[in-house]
Amino acid sequence: MSELHTFRSHTCADLTKKNEGETVRLAGWVHRVRDHGGILFIDLRDHYGMTQVLADPDSPAFKDVETVRGEWCIQIEGNVKARDADLVNTNIPTGEIEVFVRELTVLGAAEELPLPVFGEPEYPEDIRMKHRYLDLRRETLHKNIVMRSKVTGTIRAKMEEAGFSDYQTPILTASSPEGARDFLVPSRLHPGKFYALPQAPQIFKQLIMVSGFDRYYQIAPCFRDEDARADRSAGDFYQLDMEMSFVEQEDVFNAVGPVIQETFEKFADGKSVSSHPFREIPYAESLLKYGTDKPDLRNTLEMQVVTEHFKGSGFKIFAQIAEDPLNQIRAIPAPTGGSRAFCDRMNGWAQREGLPGMGYIMFDDGDGKGPLAKNIGPERTHAIREQLGLKAGDAAFFLAGKPREFEAVAGRGRDVVADQLGLFNKDAFEFCWIVDFPMYEWDEENKKIEFGHNPFSMPQGGLATLEGAASDEEKLGILAHQYDLVCNGYELGSGGIRNHKQDIMVKAFALAGYGQDVVQEKFGGMLNAFKYGAPPHGGAAFGVDRIIMLLAGTENIREVTMFPLNQQGEDLLLGSPREADEQQLKELHLRTVKPIEEKTG
Repeated sequence: MSELHTFRSHTCADLTKKNEGETVRLAGWVHRVRDHGGILFIDLRDHYGMTQVLADPDSPAFKDVETVRGEWCIQIEGNVKARDADLVNTNIPTGEIEVFVRELTVLGAAEELPLPVFGEPEYPEDIRMKHRYLDLRRETLHKNIVMRSKVTGTIRAKMEEAGFSDYQTPILTASSPEGARDFLVPSRLHPGKFYALPQAPQIFKQLIMVSGFDRYYQIAPCFRDEDARADRSAGDFYQLDMEMSFVEQEDVFNAVGPVIQETFEKFADGKSVSSHPFREIPYAESLLKYGTDKPDLRNTLEMQVVTEHFKGSGFKIFAQIAEDPLNQIRAIPAPTGGSRAFCDRMNGWAQREGLPGMGYIMFDDGDGKGPLAKNIGPERTHAIREQLGLKAGDAAFFLAGKPREFEAVAGRGRDVVADQLGLFNKDAFEFCWIVDFPMYEWDEENKKIEFGHNPFSMPQGGLATLEGAASDEEKLGILAHQYDLVCNGYELGSGGIRNHKQDIMVKAFALAGYGQDVVQEKFGGMLNAFKYGAPPHGGAAFGVDRIIMLLAGTENIREVTMFPLNQQGEDLLLGSPREADEQQLKELHLRTVKPIEEKTG
């Protein structure tokens, strides 16, 4: 048998009926063992797939087959046989054949498993993380990680086709203005000083443009000391980072939009994908219609302002609210939701969200039903129905007050209404660009103006707009050339046309309370570069982990990450973070001081 490879002649996904009669070698893991009346069957699994192998008492390897258990790593040699027609397994590529075992070699026996692989039952996450090498053998997780590789490969190929070049940026760098906490790295050669791991390659990719390169991209590792969420990794994550010179906003959209669309179409598994160019929605419009700047457009419901219909009405609470010009009353349309049972369910939901409830009107062939309709009268009820485009059997829900205080819960209510009424198109990837973000926002905790998004974005209107903003209200009204890409309620990416002029950047930071000395100290490298002929440029960054998460149909980013940290930011597999030994600390001129525990009682 010298013509056979030492360990295998085929993978566990290769063999078909065309191989009938051949002598083959396979190697892999024992997925499960079954005893059918004295005939032993093994589902043998490797990276590529599964093959059924069997041995009966006439097989010289029968006694060896009797000894193996789940997740043993073995090699078998045997003959390919066609299965009977009624025993063909159409769920796997090798389902037409099986291999009769003549020789079995144990390559790696397995002790009792701390984590079951076969069947993929729910299991505590701490055990899954500690034994991730077993967790990764599970079919679903293994498939997700393989998909991740294929998606990133597709993204790279499409970016190259679009004329982008892959350039690497430093990992040891200076602290970033991205807004999250940095991971700091102490310097041995410079005692008392620290590098920072990059939260994003923001400054470097802008300097690449100033350096005369064009159309940069990389799938970049980024590091942020943030708490984990289902859709956000603790510690590190990867993003498709890109930047272009001599562009306006639409040029960026036209360059990267097709890459995103075509990548999703390739891996959408039958789901529809928005066509490029993606819809553009101003930030203020998104908050009004959807209650969020991350709208899920699989839900087509749009909220509307109905304040005027309640002014001077008999519904005193809303009538009083409507008199304040800073207040609004918004309606959530609910097609087919005009039943008392559904309205009561939504009222209960609102109370669980911390609201006293939600006003509602149920529309019928007459003027509408419910206390609210009775109080405002048939004429106003009819006008609301006409504005919302509703018909008999529909309903509408109402929230009132200062928009900033209620629009987030209104946005969640919009999604709950659509979900419960079956109005979501779950078989779709719906994209949009959110544009025209505010340059600044109000920091309530510190009672001051602060940057609302990326501080390096170009303000719309340039220097003249900044110089014309005297009051806080005027500053808060400044818009930026800033945009987010949103899909199915998730922010997939963020970007902007960059501020490439030194005087505009100094003024932009000044409006947020940063003096020129602070700007020079923190961003002097980039400011100095802008003195020497900086081109107009812009770009974006897209979360690779979230892209894979959506394509894999999971809501947890750890299900598409090979070796993630847990929710507490710990690596249970290798045991980090851990204390450094004295010699390491001495070399770094450091000593640690543990926090003082508060005494209780």
